[in-house]
Amino acid sequence: MDKPTDTPMIARATDDVSGAMRRAFLGGLGGVVLAQRLAVPALAAQATPAAQRASLDNAVTLGVARLNQLVTEQYAVFNEGNVLRPFDVATYGAASDIRLQRITTWTRVPETGESVKVSGLLAVPAAATGRLPVVCWQHGTLLGFGPVPSNLTLVAAPDYVLRDADDSIETLFVLQRLAANGYAVIAADYIGKGPFRDGRSEPFLVKGATTQCCIDILDAGLAGMRGLGLEPGALFLDGWSQGAFNTQWLAQELQRTGRPVRASAVQSPFNDLSETVRFWTGLDTYAPPTAAPYPARPAWGTLVLIILLGSHETYYGMDGLMEAAVRPEYQAMAAKYWRDYALDVDRSKPFPTTEELLVEGMQQRFTAEVNSRFLRQMASNRATYWDYAAPMRLYYGLADEAIHPALAQRPLPAGGARIDGVAVPGASHRVTFLASLYGAGAEVAGQPDLLRWFNTHLAG
Repeated sequence: MDKPTDTPMIARATDDVSGAMRRAFLGGLGGVVLAQRLAVPALAAQATPAAQRASLDNAVTLGVARLNQLVTEQYAVFNEGNVLRPFDVATYGAASDIRLQRITTWTRVPETGESVKVSGLLAVPAAATGRLPVVCWQHGTLLGFGPVPSNLTLVAAPDYVLRDADDSIETLFVLQRLAANGYAVIAADYIGKGPFRDGRSEPFLVKGATTQCCIDILDAGLAGMRGLGLEPGALFLDGWSQGAFNTQWLAQELQRTGRPVRASAVQSPFNDLSETVRFWTGLDTYAPPTAAPYPARPAWGTLVLIILLGSHETYYGMDGLMEAAVRPEYQAMAAKYWRDYALDVDRSKPFPTTEELLVEGMQQRFTAEVNSRFLRQMASNRATYWDYAAPMRLYYGLADEAIHPALAQRPLPAGGARIDGVAVPGASHRVTFLASLYGAGAEVAGQPDLLRWFNTHLAG
């Protein structure tokens, strides 16, 4: 993405967006590439439609040295302001090579009734045998269509250079910390992303489509493990940012349908879109949690709001939502961005902030029936109030530009005795995620990092 330089707001937005884009890891490696496609046998006990139609392909092996090298390089990118101590490979290094394969299956979109081909990623310790605990990982927001977790299967290109703006660095961290230390990791690319997008728009934070896709990729990944001769063990869930919202929905649906989860964790957890939009648009403000000034809301939030509107218009049948909700002077830009996710705007014109994008009064009074319906839908999709049957841990940053800790903490008092929170002092959106995997001592309020916390729950 070219970065405009002659309009300060556009430049700032583009820079911030580039630094926050969540795309897929392609990292180079001299690995062994397996070209064959593995058709997964349907087993009677796991014969869900997604498992029956699952296949694995594009296998690669990623070595310990390459994993640790990439994390060493990218850790500094995520450790904004050097809030955390430097990466220590002796303490947090990968313990084994990992094998990556693309998952392919089909999912059903509850909101529309469609059947859609989708992809995801399965990562396991390369030499694993027998029973493995499983982490179902939900990645953060992608401001693009192609680079997704399953693209990690392209790591065989030895000259690939990992780039912050173009790759899913957060997925790299999860694989290095969890898959290379004894866990299978299963990750959905999501509908409207990856190699089978076929021009389809994404259902960004559309509850039914999102949750069903995550479940179907999980089932396909579990079937894929069995096809490799591995037995899935205890199930854990994890997700960051948008993925944290998805993980809460997933945990609640698995609990509702009687599928056991050993423990779940979320970082920078969005849980109520109504509150998030009011915070991003400046209608609701909260006192800083410390004496330090609280950071400004993210400039990339404008683009996320456009995606949110487009997704709801498309998947909930809210015809005319984009036109009704966006101010007239920004409608053409918003419509184009929703179509192609390309930020090639007129640089002579101001770029809207999150406070400026929506029509005046949209969240304060009646403006259009479709706008009212949109607000009701956001409220009905909140994940805040749930009594969790398994441990749930929320990591929230005390300087998170995208979600104020007052919002991130909302589920804690209502979530029952098994939910708890970990405050990360001075942490931005990215640092909060990084701290969950590599933080120690006062960085994470004396709590263990995610690998160690999951390990404490392996025995049940």
